[in-house]
Amino acid sequence: MKPHGNRILLLHPGEMGQAIGQALTAAGQTVTWIGAGRSAATRRRAESSGFEAVDELADALTGADLVMSVCPPDAAETQASTVAEAGFKGPYVDCNAVAPATVRRIDDILSRSGATVTDAGIVGPPPKNEGTTRFYVSGPDADGVAVLFTGSAVEAIPVGAAVGAASAVKMAYAAWTKGSSALLIAVRALARSEGIEENLLAEWARSQPALLKRDLSGSIAKAWRFTGEMHEVSETFADNHLPPSFHAAAADLYESLSPLKDKWDVTLEEALDLLARRKD
Repeated sequence: MKPHGNRILLLHPGEMGQAIGQALTAAGQTVTWIGAGRSAATRRRAESSGFEAVDELADALTGADLVMSVCPPDAAETQASTVAEAGFKGPYVDCNAVAPATVRRIDDILSRSGATVTDAGIVGPPPKNEGTTRFYVSGPDADGVAVLFTGSAVEAIPVGAAVGAASAVKMAYAAWTKGSSALLIAVRALARSEGIEENLLAEWARSQPALLKRDLSGSIAKAWRFTGEMHEVSETFADNHLPPSFHAAAADLYESLSPLKDKWDVTLEEALDLLARRKD
């Protein structure tokens, strides 16, 4: 891979994918995408970012120096299989929030077709400014993939040659950030359901003031995205002989908030009312 001027097929430009693609174009790469079958919102994101549309996967893969996958966790293996079945033999970067075991299965799927997999874990929001987003990479081509982001808002950090290491960073990080948010939301919902929320918040103000400062609103409208990620975290814990149930419960909590999908003006109060009504 060259530091600049690579042709990178992005599968698919959702909110995070679009931002990663923009970072790549800012670093001098050309980003392509497949428009067929995608939503109007995805099309608008891709076109506004200057990505080049290609009609068919086979054509896009033929012209790609590298494929980068940014999709929901539960679609990651299927997407890798589709690319493998199309005969792609180049570098493939899996950027999805999946367990190390999942990305190792993806590596196995693609290596049989002759492709080389780099594992990537994204920590932080969609990158707009420097210093907010880290792109952890591991695998045989980790250093080469990291170089692709030189000069962009993304800080790429190699974490070794083992496929799975970057995903382990992502899983451990999300286990705390999204896992603890789920716990706090569930505790607040419990207190509301039992009618003692005011008492709990008063006690927190005295003994746990940091909890009152925790902004949980960002986890509500995006909760539907976190369900699959929490299942992947749960699998990671189980694979390491650690209790998986907490994050399986977090997945259930986020699934319960899915009716609030993409309602960016929703409040924590509305989310708590939705959860508290589960007992009715």
